[in-house]
Amino acid sequence: MSGEPALVLRGLRKRFGDAVAVDGVDLTVGRGEFVTLLGPSGSGKTTTLRMIAGFTLQDEGTIEMSGDDMSRVPPHRRDVGMVFQNYALFPHMTAADNIAFPLQMRKVPRAEQRKQVAEALALVKLEKYGERYPRQLSGGQQQRIALARAVVFGPRLLLMDEPLGALDKKLREALQLEILRISRRLGATVIYVTHDQEEALVMSDRIAIMDGGRILQLGSGEDLYERPASLFVADFIGESNILRGELTRNGATGWLARGDTRLRIEGAALADQPVTDGSAALVIRPEHVRVDAPDGPVAADRNVLDATITEVLYLGATRKVELALPDGTVAVSREGSAGDRVWQRGERVRISWAVSDGVVVADRRD
Repeated sequence: MSGEPALVLRGLRKRFGDAVAVDGVDLTVGRGEFVTLLGPSGSGKTTTLRMIAGFTLQDEGTIEMSGDDMSRVPPHRRDVGMVFQNYALFPHMTAADNIAFPLQMRKVPRAEQRKQVAEALALVKLEKYGERYPRQLSGGQQQRIALARAVVFGPRLLLMDEPLGALDKKLREALQLEILRISRRLGATVIYVTHDQEEALVMSDRIAIMDGGRILQLGSGEDLYERPASLFVADFIGESNILRGELTRNGATGWLARGDTRLRIEGAALADQPVTDGSAALVIRPEHVRVDAPDGPVAADRNVLDATITEVLYLGATRKVELALPDGTVAVSREGSAGDRVWQRGERVRISWAVSDGVVVADRRD
């Protein structure tokens, strides 16, 4: 990260009565970076965002923006733009007046206001909608106006709290790319909150997985998906096959014992994880699991388990195959729907995956 970071959180904590909402969050965000706080309800992501904005005062810790300590600075002096899930547009104002509001609060001259509002409307591709009231706009249009209002004054940070949560799937996906386009064009530093993992993967430079008021893992979407550091992260990001057993190590190789079966683990999947011998879980993504006939040949670099197909679901480009292992564990495979063979429920098969495609984590939830 070059230059002064846009945002630094150190030891951020917040309690509401006896409940700890945020428990020691440390985070550094570079200029122009798009960082998403991702986690289930109650994980502390929105409280963290509200503390950055100044709407909620932290009990402990500091908030720095571009090197300035903003820990006790009121919201209106933090120079941040905020986009809410419910849009929070003033119903009695036109779209243009809503966008102009933060400029008025900053006493920008009227001529300059008109210029900046026109530029903001063009940025969100709603040049012809400036004189409409919020009730005359669709949900997607209202969200674009809310975004234009948040960026019109050139804030040092753009904060977004589940801004697409109220929209239907198709519109949400379209606006994901629109927000990404706008933030890149402006070079904006964005802190984005969502519980939608796909949304986070599509939009973010880095993702902070939160639970229990803490950041459990921070990294790119690919890092989190391919190299989860805990069972919680593996289970929360994407779909996973989770095979539990007893881990033993022997140098660069390890073995996960499941009854009479031993599964081999090696390479980065073992070396990158601080997992000691004992209870562990092997994580394999469904796209890495291959389904074969039970009597077919198996390559030496693959782990193999017997299974029975319980369901085959056609999903367009792929088929999802659900399977039951002999010990009752449920496994999932995803394969292209254009393949020659279509598996049937009740078929006895063999599943396999490359040894290098498994990731071992401690068998606990953080």
